[in-house]
Amino acid sequence: MFDSEIRSLKSLNTYLQKLVENRLWLKVIIALFLGVGFGLLLSPQNGWVGKETADVLGNWLALPGILFLKLVQMIMIPLIVASIITGIASNDKENLKKLGGGVLLYFVGTTTISVTIGTVLATLFKSGNYLHEQAAAEHAEQLAGTAGSGAELSFGFNSIPGTISNLLPENPLAAMVSGEMLSIVIFTIIIGVAVLALPENLLRPVKLLLSAIQEICMTVVKWAMKLVPLAVFGLMAQLTSSVGLSSLAGLGYYVLVVLGGLAILVAVYLLFVAVLGKSNPFHFLRKIRDVQLLAFSTTSSAAVMPLSLKTAEEDLKVDKSISNFIIPIGATVNMDGTALYQTVTTLFIAQAYGLEMSLLNIVVVVITIVAASIGTPAIPGGGVVILASVLSSAGIPAEGIIIIIGVERLLGMFRTAVNVTGDLTACMVFDRFYGKNHRNYIKKL
Repeated sequence: MFDSEIRSLKSLNTYLQKLVENRLWLKVIIALFLGVGFGLLLSPQNGWVGKETADVLGNWLALPGILFLKLVQMIMIPLIVASIITGIASNDKENLKKLGGGVLLYFVGTTTISVTIGTVLATLFKSGNYLHEQAAAEHAEQLAGTAGSGAELSFGFNSIPGTISNLLPENPLAAMVSGEMLSIVIFTIIIGVAVLALPENLLRPVKLLLSAIQEICMTVVKWAMKLVPLAVFGLMAQLTSSVGLSSLAGLGYYVLVVLGGLAILVAVYLLFVAVLGKSNPFHFLRKIRDVQLLAFSTTSSAAVMPLSLKTAEEDLKVDKSISNFIIPIGATVNMDGTALYQTVTTLFIAQAYGLEMSLLNIVVVVITIVAASIGTPAIPGGGVVILASVLSSAGIPAEGIIIIIGVERLLGMFRTAVNVTGDLTACMVFDRFYGKNHRNYIKKL
């Protein structure tokens, strides 16, 4: 339809495909273990390197990771804005009205399922009770030094109207500067619907402009991808040198609980593909493997978005108007893997501190996580930022995040792969009900 947009998409998809074929994910795993090993050598606990020297080396090692994070953050907003408006503009108004409401309910529903799974597992296995006392003692000084640093988040009944009204940004540019992703998405959807009212002679240049923005963003993504293995090595080396091996070992049970919950959530997705999408779930899993591997490598739903779009349209045969609408929005608001991780982690930290949580407290935490996960940034480490607010709102010391920071990067890789799986599952489900191919098939009947 628009040659420049198609060429730019194919160019980036070819590049991303080569990264997958060249086993980027394997390079990342190797870099991860090398980073852990090198970080242990740098750890002041060994007495080979002084704390000041270790901190300086750690900062330099983390530089590629910080640059990667900055590059992804830099292009995330324009890429999401361009993709959402393009997806909306490709729909007719009646179909969009039905699709928008259904997608919202679907995302809330799957997020609720994910936090329920997390709550049940965290309550059943009580992984926080198994945290080594030695690991907690090692962090005592750090915890005391960071006390009171968590962000506050309040969801009182009287504040609900203000919270809802604040979702609509008074100044969209200010919202972009401050990274208020949910407000940006809502603003973009409103603009996208308004674009539908334009006559064809005005609509075409708008789409061409969006195509140019996408191509620029994709070029930046290409640059960022080259840093991925080095970024993972440096970040893991820095984290391990500061945390130490004993803390990582003490967190093993917690990691297994989170990974088990993510596996159950993927099984739920496959059930949706089979029952609602009327497709073979194993064929679906095979076709999205490359997207999952790249998401695992980059820990960023936004960075993988172009390959997700390509996979949905070419491999899963999803209507382009549906994939362009669901995937960009899903990269921001459909964070089921992150929501499950936040639930397990919140209860884990509470258990590690010896805090007893009543059923009412757990319900409040679940509601808070459902609301907070919708606005989680689609970038590496975005879940930790939101987690600090969730902990504070539940009365749990937010500085407890330090306890799990050593394995956060590893869990981030797995939950990002689950997040993109959820977006593609939604594409399959809604394509069955609203896709052009399906509607044409119904008409023939």
